[in-house]
Amino acid sequence: MKPDQPFKGALLLVLGEGLLAVMAAMIKHLADTLPVEMIVFGRNLIGLAVLLPVLVASGGIRDLRTSHLRLHFIRGFTGVTAMFCFFFTIAHIPLAEAVLVKMTVPFFLPLVAWLWLNDRISGHTWAAIVLGFVGVGVILRADEGVVDPVMLVALAGAAIMSVAKVSIRRMAASEPPHRVVFYFSLFATLLSALLLLRVQQMPTGTEMLWLLAIGSVAIAGQFAMTTAYQLARPGQVGVYNYSAVVWAAFLGWLFWGETLVLSTVLGTLLIIGAGIWNLKSR
Repeated sequence: MKPDQPFKGALLLVLGEGLLAVMAAMIKHLADTLPVEMIVFGRNLIGLAVLLPVLVASGGIRDLRTSHLRLHFIRGFTGVTAMFCFFFTIAHIPLAEAVLVKMTVPFFLPLVAWLWLNDRISGHTWAAIVLGFVGVGVILRADEGVVDPVMLVALAGAAIMSVAKVSIRRMAASEPPHRVVFYFSLFATLLSALLLLRVQQMPTGTEMLWLLAIGSVAIAGQFAMTTAYQLARPGQVGVYNYSAVVWAAFLGWLFWGETLVLSTVLGTLLIIGAGIWNLKSR
């Protein structure tokens, strides 16, 4: 085992979150003229196109036979559904709020694992979950009795994404990473292609370039984050995942003049505090 390199890991994690925030900003820009269904499909198709040559070069293409096709389909279906919710949310609310609600996935994960895998939830984690959802309620301004439906779509996307992540753990004992990634890319591309049946508009040449940029930046961001977790343990660097909110707030202010209201700031502090508290626990 190589020694941990938390400083390099933290830098790469901040870089990766910054790249994914740039991806979100490009999606928000492109959603003004192109349906979200087309953006989701383009993102998945480019990911599959990049993955296939890598699998061929590494020899992984010869090891794709699986006995867990049902679980792979669940992973693909829930993953692409969550992606659609996230992209839709980006198009309709301030960028920082969309990214922030996505950061609630860690609070859904133990609940899904408890229901599906019978995992035990410690009292510490229960407290973090409750505190995190209090933060969500503050952001949603639930006490006012009127909740933006788009925010509910974002929250549903986070819950669905947690199912996708737990399905990966369910397959961990028998499925190597390259097989999980391949079947997700395959099913996500096929399922998002079905969404195009309701879309009449085709992307222009300029929009095609934007789609290519979105896919490329997303791949670069995922590569940076994956490398970060290879260099250091999640407990050492996981807190830097929350830099995504800072990046998104900056980009939202820079390009759309978005500002955060007090309730969003307070909710952000509660969610990040709960996340860090749970992350740092044994």
